[in-house]
Amino acid sequence: MTDTTKSPKPPAHLTAETRRFWEGLVNEYALEPHHLRILEAACQSWDRYQQAREILRKEGLTFSDRLGNVRARPEVKIEVDARTAYLRAMRELGLDHVANPEAPRPPARA
Repeated sequence: MTDTTKSPKPPAHLTAETRRFWEGLVNEYALEPHHLRILEAACQSWDRYQQAREILRKEGLTFSDRLGNVRARPEVKIEVDARTAYLRAMRELGLDHVANPEAPRPPARA
């Protein structure tokens, strides 16, 4: 029997690369609505992480304030926070191969 249900579309605000990532996961796993919300949070966090990385690549990690003191750019914290949020959301989905087969994990699509 063929699965005739349509896979949910990725949110339009995600980058093209991240939409492809979304589509790959929803085609591989049978995700429930709550999983899709976690996946959306992960994807948004990934895009934010990449935005911060791009700014840091162009501007550097630090800047000098008006008094000449060297400061970390705000994007450093954004990068760290977004990466952490991404990793936590992905861990919450439980899609990695884990040593514990009893760990909750969405089933693969048939």
